[in-house]
Amino acid sequence: MSSALDRFDARVAAWFRRRYGAPTGVQELAWPRIAAGEHVLAVAPTGSGKTLAGFLWALDRLLTGAWEGGAVRVLYVSPLKALNADIERNLRSPLAELRRELASSGFDPPAVHVAVRSGDTPAAERARMLRTPPDILITTPETLYLMLTSSAR
Repeated sequence: MSSALDRFDARVAAWFRRRYGAPTGVQELAWPRIAAGEHVLAVAPTGSGKTLAGFLWALDRLLTGAWEGGAVRVLYVSPLKALNADIERNLRSPLAELRRELASSGFDPPAVHVAVRSGDTPAAERARMLRTPPDILITTPETLYLMLTSSAR
């Protein structure tokens, strides 16, 4: 039986299966479209795996070197209330675990830079993001609007 995990690097798929078991419905539906380069809006109940559905393909591509780093490859827009939980549980923890997984196979994964841009982001950090863009940029709808409409962009 085919799985959406078949598109991932074998080490990433093995990590996912050990950590989570089988993909959820939203992951099975989203990953083929994300892998095809389509824009995806995943709408599903809390706890259904939609945030990891959004991040895992990018982590796979960035950590295996399939995508070159040094530019924003993923823009993740999340409500402020969910931002910190989404980042820690569904991005930073899997990122660290996947780095260890790949390193244990003898592969030296490239660094993946993550940044959060919200209304509370200090000016120095905003300037640093412009000079050295993160691979994954996480922001709120309000801040995305300001970034897109700012004359300083």
